Amino acid sequence: LLDISRESLRHIQRTDETFPKAIKIGTTKQAPVYFDYAELVEWHNNQKQSLAAMEA
Repeated sequence: LLDISRESLRHIQRTDETFPKAIKIGTTKQAPVYFDYAELVEWHNNQKQSLAAMEA
């Protein structure tokens, strides 16, 4: 869905309050992190709409 680097993802997480919150499975540093797919799709669609509105 999002073809971005790990650093880009971290930047978006830090700077965009509308980005979905990560769901961490476990308590260790290396525990896997997941995102709700429906929330990501909604956020992505909102980003596309915002860009289209700015270009219009």
